[in-house]
Amino acid sequence: MKRTLLLLLSLLPAILFSQDNQPFIKLVNPFKTANAVVAAKQFIIGSTCKTCSISINDKPVRVYSTGAFALELNLLPGDSNFIIRAESNSKFITKKISYSYTVPKPAAPVSSLAIESIQTFPDGDLLLQPGDRIKLKVKALPGSVLKTDNGTVLYEMPLTATKGMPGIYQGEYVVKPSDSFLLKKFSVVLTDSSDKTITKETKNSFSVLSPYASDIAITKGRLAHLEYGLGDDRLGGAKIGYLDSNILLKITGKVGTHYRVQLTKNRSAYIPEELVSLLPKGNFTPESLTDKITVYGDSLYDYVKLGLFAKLPYQSFQLVDPSKIIVDVFGATNNTNWITQLQTTKEIAATDYEQLSDGIFRISIQLKHQQHWGHLLYYSGNSLVIKIKRQPTNLSLKNLAIAVDAGHGGTNNGAVGATGIYEKELTLALSLKLQKALEKEGATVIMTRNSEQFFDNKERILFYRDSMPDLLLSVHLNSSEDPFRAGGTSTYYRYIGFKPLSAAIYKRMLELGLKEYGNTGSFNFMLNSPIEYPNALIETLFLSNLDEEAKILDPAYQQQMVDKIVLGVKDFLNSCKD
Repeated sequence: MKRTLLLLLSLLPAILFSQDNQPFIKLVNPFKTANAVVAAKQFIIGSTCKTCSISINDKPVRVYSTGAFALELNLLPGDSNFIIRAESNSKFITKKISYSYTVPKPAAPVSSLAIESIQTFPDGDLLLQPGDRIKLKVKALPGSVLKTDNGTVLYEMPLTATKGMPGIYQGEYVVKPSDSFLLKKFSVVLTDSSDKTITKETKNSFSVLSPYASDIAITKGRLAHLEYGLGDDRLGGAKIGYLDSNILLKITGKVGTHYRVQLTKNRSAYIPEELVSLLPKGNFTPESLTDKITVYGDSLYDYVKLGLFAKLPYQSFQLVDPSKIIVDVFGATNNTNWITQLQTTKEIAATDYEQLSDGIFRISIQLKHQQHWGHLLYYSGNSLVIKIKRQPTNLSLKNLAIAVDAGHGGTNNGAVGATGIYEKELTLALSLKLQKALEKEGATVIMTRNSEQFFDNKERILFYRDSMPDLLLSVHLNSSEDPFRAGGTSTYYRYIGFKPLSAAIYKRMLELGLKEYGNTGSFNFMLNSPIEYPNALIETLFLSNLDEEAKILDPAYQQQMVDKIVLGVKDFLNSCKD
């Protein structure tokens, strides 16, 4: 028995070696065996055993040290087949994939009695008020007469305005005080040169805000936010900022799922419908005279307190050189003749106010230090409070609380590398190493997660609002469809006062020899949105890039990256010293 056990133990390395060298093919792109595509450029991306060779249609393809491989394709129209072969130690395995490439047909004018498409702007079902404009853009038979069922004429645009495409018609309808349509779809009537007609309805419906309907709402929850407009990208609409709960808003319309809010006579914003509750008819329009302003401090923070008679919406932003916090209160009118400033403040150098325009009361707070360390706005009763974080008296890591946010997690995988590794796994590995490195410097580290679990970004923001760290570092990896050309390291910030933190980390990360992908500002990522503390998003490198994936899979390289982040934080802290 003992001899048998010793024999098995002696054979174990050979068995493991044999298992490690079994040829396999694991594709992360494409996902399907048969693929219908409309672009000639495609990539085959995947992994095999580290000692395997790969050929695609008998042409050798480089296998990276991780087992990753990729090939760029330039397809011809029609069907293309590819045989992927992985081989090691005279053993091999094959996988067949196919593409059907259809060249998109160029846009062509309408050639029969038809209305091809109707677009309305803004897009979505609309709740309107008198004076609002409904813009219509129609593609139809050229040389025709187009009108809506309410008499709005649509004019055919010149070819210089349509990139040479005939039959593009545009027009606007201005909502009248007499309009009372409810869930109405406009009909567009086309009449051709022989007086034949055809009619097509808009896909969206239109309603006019009734004078008997509620037009006042209040915010609900802890993360209500206003958006500048209706534009949207993969990170959502451009946010003005977060609001406290129970703030009054004047509703003047609705586009799809967003209410339009009137902040001043000449300025509107939008808010998702799930973030507000409509109040019964009869509530007052949000406006207030200002009461007294008090500037004071306690043992931890400085405060500016503005008395109001209603909870009004607001916006804050940062200025630098000199460092200031600017707060605009919408619907407020100056009735204040002085500011009471107490000697208990330590960060506020000066506070002033002005009536910027009708309905915008501005508070300007100049800081003593160049660096912004964060502020928070909330209501105490009907008084707006601006809570200002002071610069730490000791700017060494051992005196600070650093939040480390490992991106993604749980069901949120993030990007995927050619080897099949998920971003969520690597952000956790990096963040745990970063935690140890910061704790070695004496810092208190607050982790979003230290295991494989899911946290929504809103949960993360609220967690850190309650924890109030001195700094937040959000760790991610970037990705692109191109596994060869796209690559590099990058950092991101949203507010100009927090730029120095991301810039210092970015400078250190470049010492690793990675390509520049930039330090990007005004970035609309949720973990960049808090104003309460300096924060930086670190897109360490591109997981989709095969060379960079090989680097980040190496624990030693992960540690080098973490060490650079720590050095960047130290550089930032040193730059803040008087």
